[in-house]
Amino acid sequence: MDRRKFILKTSAGLFLPGILRAQNVHDMHHMQQEMPAHDVKLATVDNMVSSEPLRPLWRLPNQSQRAGTFSATLEATPTSLSLMSGQTTQAWCYAGKLPGPLIDVYEGDTVEIVFVNQLPQPSTIHWHGLSVPNDQDGGPMQLVPAGGRHTYRFTLPKGSAGTYWFHPHPHHMTAEQVFRGLAGTFIVRAKDDPLAAIVETHLMFSDLKLDMQGAIMPNTVMDWMNGREGQFVLVNGQLRPTLDVHMPQRWRLWNACSARYLHLVGVPMVLVGTDGGLLASGQAIESLLLAPGERAEVIVNPPATGQQQATLKALAYERGKMRMGDDQKASVEEEITLVDVTLMGHGSDTVPERLRMITPLGEAMVTRQVLLTEIVDMETVRIDPQSGRPEGMQFLINGKTFDHQRADFTGRVGDVELWEIINASDMDHPFHVHGTQFQIVNRQTGFDVTHDSMLAWRDTVNVKPGQIVRIKVRFDLPGDWMFHCHILEHEDLGMMGVIRII
Repeated sequence: MDRRKFILKTSAGLFLPGILRAQNVHDMHHMQQEMPAHDVKLATVDNMVSSEPLRPLWRLPNQSQRAGTFSATLEATPTSLSLMSGQTTQAWCYAGKLPGPLIDVYEGDTVEIVFVNQLPQPSTIHWHGLSVPNDQDGGPMQLVPAGGRHTYRFTLPKGSAGTYWFHPHPHHMTAEQVFRGLAGTFIVRAKDDPLAAIVETHLMFSDLKLDMQGAIMPNTVMDWMNGREGQFVLVNGQLRPTLDVHMPQRWRLWNACSARYLHLVGVPMVLVGTDGGLLASGQAIESLLLAPGERAEVIVNPPATGQQQATLKALAYERGKMRMGDDQKASVEEEITLVDVTLMGHGSDTVPERLRMITPLGEAMVTRQVLLTEIVDMETVRIDPQSGRPEGMQFLINGKTFDHQRADFTGRVGDVELWEIINASDMDHPFHVHGTQFQIVNRQTGFDVTHDSMLAWRDTVNVKPGQIVRIKVRFDLPGDWMFHCHILEHEDLGMMGVIRII
């Protein structure tokens, strides 16, 4: 039996990613011989309408008459959409629309969402990045059955202002439900927001994989192994929309793709916020990497005079995807134009020097190691026709696949913990923690240790192959909380664990 198995070799914090990669090359050659490529004819950009003005995200209406309460019903249902000329796409959508809605509320508000599941599968709504009570988190232990309903209810604490999103989280089914269309956005606002006067623009990035008949394709072995990337990268559900920027704008950015990394360039940006809200101060940046699940806030400032044409692009990003046979060409990263932007001259200095106070988390009471590895058994890897998932392929945390009945760690409410996230696999993994936000301490590759240049709150961090990322985290609410890779296929194949906070 020929196995590809990544095993950490540690000695005083050192390990050998080069050796691991050499093993990967040998095994990909073996896989190329063992597995035939799928001959799938995908739709092209010519089949979809593009270059229309960017549409705003649609807002979920508030049905409550009570001040400080947001109340609504949100239904997940199979939906027929017209995405390609002359073709009908069968998607799964919230309220029948792609993408899902924007929920826009304030710190201190109470949110009540009645979720109605009209899908043929169990589902949940996970409030990604939000600190909500454990039984309202929408994790895989809280399934809503097909035809069932559940009311999510939580109050947003002071200090929670930020850019969040929501999506399903049933184990083994998360990837499919998201790539079929189930995702929405969530903004929590502060009443004393220093950037409240700046015009907001919302850009939610997602992707679709469609065949020539407009059907959403099932995952192939390569999709499961590398994470799914559709050939259409959409912004607010549109292909390559246009956007006029007449004055400074505050862009909220969401990467809601299953696995696609977005290395954004092309417009002048000042980074002012990450997953968990505003930074202490803005930072001018030339590019921004958003891993799957990450969000950011940037200020885009047009020139003081004149007009400029610009394109918001996602540069090619090499994340260590495995390639084989006829899939090699399709797997090569390509530059993608996301939005055609016209910058018109009314720019000004709009970002205050100080945005908010961020207090560093204190001394850690506990240190934990989280080891990311993967195993592929070349003799048995195939798609199971019943489940649609691959056999012979596992993505692991600390040598184990996910078991919702097992607590991998146990911690205490209020304790500061230092986590060392160690990527001993061959590709990037975006690491996400439920129920809290964390601060990055440093990143280490070999002997090279780089401290984070800014203090920020995050719930998702990218970890490169052969890298250790150290974070400080504190859980303020009890319960069983997930931590996992946010490449949704890897999560579904087991790269997820549980910390029990008591």
